Amino acid sequence: MTTASAKPARIVDAHVHLWDPARTDWYPYLSAAQNALNMGDVSGMSRRFDVPTYLSEAAGWNVEKLVNVAAATGGHSVDETLELDRRADADDHPDAIIGGLPPTTTVAEAVAALDIQLAAPRFRGVRPMGAAEGPLPAGDILRALHERQLVFELAVHPDQLAAAAKGLKSHGDLVVVVEHTGWPRNHSDEERALWMAGIDALADLGDNVVCKLSGLAMALRSMAPGVFAPWLEYAIDAFGVDRCMFASNFPVDGMHGSFEDLYTTYCTVTNGLDEDARDKLFAANAERIYRC
Repeated sequence: MTTASAKPARIVDAHVHLWDPARTDWYPYLSAAQNALNMGDVSGMSRRFDVPTYLSEAAGWNVEKLVNVAAATGGHSVDETLELDRRADADDHPDAIIGGLPPTTTVAEAVAALDIQLAAPRFRGVRPMGAAEGPLPAGDILRALHERQLVFELAVHPDQLAAAAKGLKSHGDLVVVVEHTGWPRNHSDEERALWMAGIDALADLGDNVVCKLSGLAMALRSMAPGVFAPWLEYAIDAFGVDRCMFASNFPVDGMHGSFEDLYTTYCTVTNGLDEDARDKLFAANAERIYRC
């Protein structure tokens, strides 16, 4: 599965961060020291990234829709959802928005944050925005997400994947998206072993848990097909093509290559799949999960 392949007919990019570093209250880490995120030199992503910039960098790939994922810190992520939804009326994108679940003292406050964001027609779910004691929010918050038909985005590293899977067993109706291919931090044997066990545990939960194939460049510092293939192929085998979707994670992953580089690698790794399977991975699954 490492021979060059034709481009997909269309793309629905399931993970984009539209932001402006000038908003230092919302994105302080984009103007802080280089190591603020433990990612080394972050200058490549510390730039204004709006819809025209995205479309310019994705030119030639027929991106039909894109999903913005919260990046503003804490409670600002709630305001970010509302502002991006307003701007989408003029910009035509994003087509769906994953908002923020900021740290709160009570369940009621967390639920209030969900209900505020429901005023945005493109709001589809949340990711946690802040330090947490464990991999999952309280069960009552997860139930509130399900009651509102919202997606929960699981954004944890391999050492917490298995614990997250255990906690999600009692929430079998909640749609869960595993962000960044399970978010490995490096390519060590120890990290990969944790990651494989966690991916298997999450995949075993059933059809309500899906995997977003993104973010690998952050850990692997490369977009080469041979580097990506062992991770992508394992995740796709575990979840199946009906439960995986590609995403760019731009401009973050853009620190390690271009949109062209990234999606060429996705195409190359999936060269052995038929047209229907590839459409699911590149577009249809994201449309279904994010209702866009």
